[in-house]
Parts: sequence; structure tokens; C-alpha cells
Amino acid sequence: MSLAIHPATSEYLSLIRRKRLYGGILVALFAVLLASGFRVADDRNAGGFFEGFHRILDFPTEIFSEAATNWRNLPGLFVQFIPSLIETLNIAAVSTLFGALLASLLAFLSTRGLALWPRMIPVFRTSMDIMRAVPEIVIALVLIFLLGGGPVPAMIAIAFHTTGALGKLFSEAAENADIKPVEGLTSVGGNWMQRVWLGVFPQVAPNWSSYALLRFEINIRASAILGFVGSGGIGYDLKTALQWGQGKYDQVVAIFTLLLITISIVDHFSDRARARLVKGGNSA
Repeated sequence: MSLAIHPATSEYLSLIRRKRLYGGILVALFAVLLASGFRVADDRNAGGFFEGFHRILDFPTEIFSEAATNWRNLPGLFVQFIPSLIETLNIAAVSTLFGALLASLLAFLSTRGLALWPRMIPVFRTSMDIMRAVPEIVIALVLIFLLGGGPVPAMIAIAFHTTGALGKLFSEAAENADIKPVEGLTSVGGNWMQRVWLGVFPQVAPNWSSYALLRFEINIRASAILGFVGSGGIGYDLKTALQWGQGKYDQVVAIFTLLLITISIVDHFSDRARARLVKGGNSA
């Protein structure tokens, strides 16, 4: 005796099978693209990847062995590179601040049901997409060509990318905010700024602050990386030490150690601050 399958159940099972099929095709396509991309990249290298894989630890070993030999120099090198580290932190902090402020404005202007000019929402969203799509290093290289080397190109490049990244997150948080306070302010004649500042901002402030702190951590790494293209900070010192080669590898270890300690400390306190902000925002 066979049991009849309900049409709804049959349709559901058919949908599951189609999703699995499409998922399998996408995974297979991704594997093919990954394999072909690796083959093309490997052919363009001066040497094959697998032929040189056994030497992957040669350069790190050389660096750390020289640093171990000159370990007495490390405390003095830590002190020497602290000003450059402070410059890197300043670049990250200022770019995060300006990026977050611009992202706040773009988020409110691109939030459905809250935008000052609803027809301009696609324009603001596209602007944020462009800001996120352009890598910081590309912007920094263009600005270095125009402005010369230094921390200013790095700050502008990171702030530009931060605006697009945070603007997307800020906008999504604003769209999930309760609209009732906004409606109440509208009913009593509140203008757009009052609706935004009094009706929405108190709701999204904890999450926005959490996102900004997370972005600050990312920008510390970005500012260090941009130093390699002449944008100042401790990254520039790291590039110089690597270019000099043997005899300067103790400086490389000192710089990496400073970065590791700094990022670990910032991550620790940032994690605790974000947890308090989000927990406080949810409990409110």
C-alpha cells in the first residue's frame, strides 16, 4: 500500500532538490575557477609554487635568527619606533572619525522611510558602493602622486573607504530602527533633523559605535599597510628595514612586535567596549 504525497510536500522536496543542484553547480564552478586561476598565476611566476614550497620558511628563519643574535638591540628599537606607531594610530583614529561622520550622514540620506530626498536614495547607495569597491591602496597611490608622501594621503584614502563600509552598516541599522518615534515627531511638526537626532539616533547609537570601533581595528592594519607605498607611519619604517635586508632584520622584528602588541591591546579593549555597547543597547 503506497502513501500519497501531499502536493505541497512534493513541491517542497522538489524545491530542496533544485537548491541542492544549483548549490552543487556553483561549488563545481568555483572549484574550476580556483584551479584555473592558480594555474595561470603559477605559470606567470618566475618559479613554480610547488617547486619552491619547501623554502617557504627560509626568509622568516633568516629574519628571526638575526633578531635572536641582536636581541640586545630590541628594547632600544621599541623606543625608536614608538613615534611612528603613534603616527599610525593617529592616521587610523582620524580616518575612522571622519569616515564615521560622513557615513552617518550618508546612512540617514539613504535609509528608506527616513531619507530627506527619497529619489536620491539610489545615488547615495551607489556612492557608498563605489567607496567600498575602491581599495585604500589605489586611492593612496593616486593621492601620493598629487600630494606627495606622508600621512595625509593615507588618512584620506582610509576615510574614503571607511565611509562606504560604515555607511552600508549604518544604513541597515537605521532601517531596522523602530519608526514610531519618528512618526510621533512628525505628527507634532518635527523637522527632518529632529526626527533623525531624537527619533532614530538614540536607537542606533550603540550599534553604530560598535561598528566604528571594529572599523578602527581594521584601519590600524590598513594604515600600517599603506606605509609600504610611502604614506608614513610604522609601515614606512617596516618597508625601509626590509629593503635594507640583512643587518636590519632586528628592526623588522621590533616593528612586528610593536604592531602585534598594539593590535592585541586595541582588540581586547575594543571587544569589551563593543560588548557593553551592544548589550546596553539591547537592554534599553
